[in-house]
Amino acid sequence: MRGRLRWLAWVYLGLLLASHIVRRIAPRPHPADPDELIQTVLAERGDHRTGRPVHIAYRQYLPGTADSTVTVLLVHGSPGDNGEVSGIARILGERYRTIAPDLPGFGGSTWDVPDYSNRAHAEYLLQLLDSLHIARVHLLGFSMGGGVVLQLEALAPDRVRSITMLSAIGAQEYELLGDYHLNHAIHGLQLAGLWLLREGTPQFGWLDDAMLSVAYARNFYDTDQRPLRGILQRYAGPMLILQGEHDVLVNPALAREHARIVPQAELYMDQGDHFTAFTRPGDVAAQVGAFVAKVERGAATVRATAQPDRIAQAERPFDPRDLPRVEGFSLAIVLLLLAAATLISEDLTCITAGLMIARGSIGFVPGVLACFAGIFVGDLLVFLSGRVLGRVVLGRAPLRWFLSADAVAVASQWVERRGARLVFITRVVPGTRLPSYFAAGMLRTSMLRFALYFFVACAIWTPILVGLAAAFGEAVQQALSIFRERMALYLLVAGLVLFVVLKLLLPLSTWRGRRLLLSRWRRLTRWEFWPRWAFYPPVVLYILWLAFRNRGLTVFTAANPAIPGGGFVGESKAAILEGLAGAGEIVAPWVLLPTGMTAEAKLARVRAQVEEWGGRYPVVLKPDIGERGSGVAIVQSEEEARTYLEAARGDLMVQRFAPGREFGVFYYRRPGEETGRVFSITDKRLLFLTGDGEHTLEELILQDDRAVCMAPHHFRRHARELAEVIPRGQSFTLVEVGTHARGALFLDGEWVRTPAMEAAIDRLSRTFEGFYFGRYDIRTERVDEFQQGRGFQVVELNGATAEATSIYDPSNRLFSAYRTLFVQWRLLFEIAAENVRRGAKPATLGEVWALMRRHRQALGSRR
Repeated sequence: MRGRLRWLAWVYLGLLLASHIVRRIAPRPHPADPDELIQTVLAERGDHRTGRPVHIAYRQYLPGTADSTVTVLLVHGSPGDNGEVSGIARILGERYRTIAPDLPGFGGSTWDVPDYSNRAHAEYLLQLLDSLHIARVHLLGFSMGGGVVLQLEALAPDRVRSITMLSAIGAQEYELLGDYHLNHAIHGLQLAGLWLLREGTPQFGWLDDAMLSVAYARNFYDTDQRPLRGILQRYAGPMLILQGEHDVLVNPALAREHARIVPQAELYMDQGDHFTAFTRPGDVAAQVGAFVAKVERGAATVRATAQPDRIAQAERPFDPRDLPRVEGFSLAIVLLLLAAATLISEDLTCITAGLMIARGSIGFVPGVLACFAGIFVGDLLVFLSGRVLGRVVLGRAPLRWFLSADAVAVASQWVERRGARLVFITRVVPGTRLPSYFAAGMLRTSMLRFALYFFVACAIWTPILVGLAAAFGEAVQQALSIFRERMALYLLVAGLVLFVVLKLLLPLSTWRGRRLLLSRWRRLTRWEFWPRWAFYPPVVLYILWLAFRNRGLTVFTAANPAIPGGGFVGESKAAILEGLAGAGEIVAPWVLLPTGMTAEAKLARVRAQVEEWGGRYPVVLKPDIGERGSGVAIVQSEEEARTYLEAARGDLMVQRFAPGREFGVFYYRRPGEETGRVFSITDKRLLFLTGDGEHTLEELILQDDRAVCMAPHHFRRHARELAEVIPRGQSFTLVEVGTHARGALFLDGEWVRTPAMEAAIDRLSRTFEGFYFGRYDIRTERVDEFQQGRGFQVVELNGATAEATSIYDPSNRLFSAYRTLFVQWRLLFEIAAENVRRGAKPATLGEVWALMRRHRQALGSRR
């Protein structure tokens, strides 16, 4: 199945590449018509003009009469081109010079422009008028073109003779949901969807010429309608407003609002719809022609000659309560938009719906149901996205760098047990729903159960939020206004509050949360739990100083000439143990399982070794190149071994399990000396918990003063057992590998030191020619025998970068640990320098880099 999906993916990518090549080399899908003229202008970007050429295609009609000195400019809507107004233009052209351009981004004009806003389009039209030497013009804006002609008038008021608004947009409050930020988010979602559809599908140019194109979406996304009300309020010249009572795309109430704030405007409402420009171009042309003639005679009303009562109405501030109640098809569109807007911001959409209810635009029940439907469907979509895509992306970069399979298993059980609480908490805490629900889907939790949680949570929360916004509509609107004016400050405050709530207040409300906070606090305040980036900077600086004194960054790699890089990084555990072959049974038997073997072949080898070593599990499986216990597992059965081998990558080792207690013995010997020394001894205590028959393993971990310090690690390590209740008196092995990073307790083991033990370690070390510095990991069933220099087995030997791990004894102070490490590194450099004087060659920087790369690859294959 995975191979088939991979094959389909390659086919799809091939088609997509072919589509992009065809689109690049093929002619543009919509060239200018033969009867269109072309004028070249310069591209507009924001408030400045660039040097890039842009071609504007336009139709021009010249009557050949005295009135040809009068020019009418018709601006189409979006999506569309001059064909929308060509019928009107052709009739007007019988009397006036009439120009109908394709706005850049549409029709036969240049499609790819940096700015598609109505302000940029107005700048383009001004350049067109300049190039055609037209001083003054009558403007007609249809639909979205209404914003263009208003912006043109704002840019060059002395060049505008009159304005006709034909089913035109204008005041922001009547557009979609009435709020710029929410509308902008909707337009952004639309733009993203159309762009992904165009660029992410093998469509071979078919969608480039679609009506709902990226250019159309950019036109709305780049446009800011908020200035248009101010332009209308300042406009002093003649205006004609034509609007259909049954227009479902531009609210007829908008035309009445325009007529109110432009007191000199002539308003004509008919029983038509939004598309009168197509269906009745003759009627529209007759009205526009008569209006232009009136303006040219000087008989049209201007603001200075408007009726006093209309001027008084125009001076009255806009009242949101004047917005009409949306009904019929328009209501259906608004409700769909509300539902869609919840995909951008659920809370902001609910507040917007409440404001619309407060001003009477929609009813409470329709508003709540629209928000509820959008939120519920959105939650399910996020959940399903996690279900379908989550596991796929989990195993790939970059997500796998931050989220391991163990962490997913832990979170899955937590979500399963606390799913309802999780859903209700995220419902009232902004910004937490998307990641939580995606994770819930990814974790393969019950869809039916979560759908019920979503339904109940939405049914409770949505009416409350919408109702509060409706009840306190004005106050909420003022708060939003303040928020927009001080957005950065409020976002910062909101982020801090959210952080405190999520990270402190909510955890403090439960025993589990308080124990996890204690866990975090102890990891923060106890240096033994600090991450390496926090603990090692002083050590690194000291190493650099030693390297400077010894005239070489890599001098220390000569400390163990028998080990590549001296055991700095990327060394093979098997090769090092091979160097100890002369020690005989002191080294725990092992066998290398190379990468080239299949999982079945490796399992067969493991099975054979188990038989050779007595026919009983457990055995140890671990990577040949490791780090701090990463990938080490004590497997208790063949089934566990199969599972490990099927998932593992890279060279592996199978080693006979050495029972008993574990010690870390750090040894060094100066070249030329007859006897080496034991530098430090670590008593490694594995961690066990005892069940009481009442509490789960998770609760036992949180109760234990030591285990709680590394609770997140233990949760990941024992994800599948966390919900189990451990029987009374039964011991549970929480940490079975002597690695501090995995939760083992490290104590100073000086009490084990005896002359006999030191002599045994020295004899062992001298069997490995070319080894002078490193730490043994040793297991023994009887400590007294170990002190006598017998009865122990070496399971691992680490070289140059091994630590004297006794520093992690909780009784040690931070500076004591640094002092020990400084002594350790000084010894390392001294031994290495002496080896160099005796002819050993340290690794080059290139060789060290190759070892580091090998090490990273080995670690990466295990994630």
